[in-house]
Amino acid sequence: MLYSQLRSFHAVAKEGGFTAASRAIHIGQSTISTQIKALENTYGITLFHRPGRKIQISDCGEALFKISQRILQLEEEARDLLNNYGGILTGDLRIGAVGPYHATDMLAKFNQKHPGINLTVKLGNSMEMVDLLMSYSVDVAVLAHTEDNPAIYARPFSRHPVIVFVNTSHPFAKRKHIRLEELQGQRFVYREVGSTTRRAFEKALKSAGVTVDPVMEVGSRESVWLAVERGIGIGVVSDVEFNPHPNLRTLKISDAEIFTTAHITCLSDRVESKLVKTFFEIAESIPESQRVSS
Repeated sequence: MLYSQLRSFHAVAKEGGFTAASRAIHIGQSTISTQIKALENTYGITLFHRPGRKIQISDCGEALFKISQRILQLEEEARDLLNNYGGILTGDLRIGAVGPYHATDMLAKFNQKHPGINLTVKLGNSMEMVDLLMSYSVDVAVLAHTEDNPAIYARPFSRHPVIVFVNTSHPFAKRKHIRLEELQGQRFVYREVGSTTRRAFEKALKSAGVTVDPVMEVGSRESVWLAVERGIGIGVVSDVEFNPHPNLRTLKISDAEIFTTAHITCLSDRVESKLVKTFFEIAESIPESQRVSS
């Protein structure tokens, strides 16, 4: 009984409402409501506040949600284990990535070998992907930056140089290379603070004693490209993430080696999960020459 109640609770917390939870787990809304009410009454707790027609998860609910995530994840791993011993590879694999460029080849090869596995992909910066890993919201994450964290297992995959790019009307547009000192005082359009490319570039600027003028901060690569295309400032990007555009020109940094390194990561306690392990094996089977790196 407790498992059924926890499953209903988890669905409501995850989906943000009883109707959405009912659709997600294919159980009647009244049944879900009854199970959660019974859970609250049994332990004398409140899992959701219900102001009006909306629901708001309580502090107790937030704490329980973290546990229910682990319980349901363990259920998936148990199913993986049994399928593995039975010679069947089925299920869902949730992948996080800092951009489609880093993960596309891995996903294509995995899908080719295991078309029966349902793949879902979430995109965001490295900090966001780590949060999704830690909350069991993704199984594997392809990151451009990792911190020393014993809870996360990381394996390097490929390395990518950082470049700058400008509008065709910019004085630098006809050049192919630039030195960091020449960027002193230049207007820049940056990604958000969690961006690995921004972190690597700012570290190089600081080391060189160069100060730029960050005139805009946006939350996506596409927004950076649009801002630079309109002449607002200079952009910074990993070379693999740059999309050619008639109004944009790239410049390599000639006097500093600035790189981001793509890592394949998972939680340390999930390294032996059949699906996770298979994803790592397939990614590593991609020849070095086919990994977009430099």
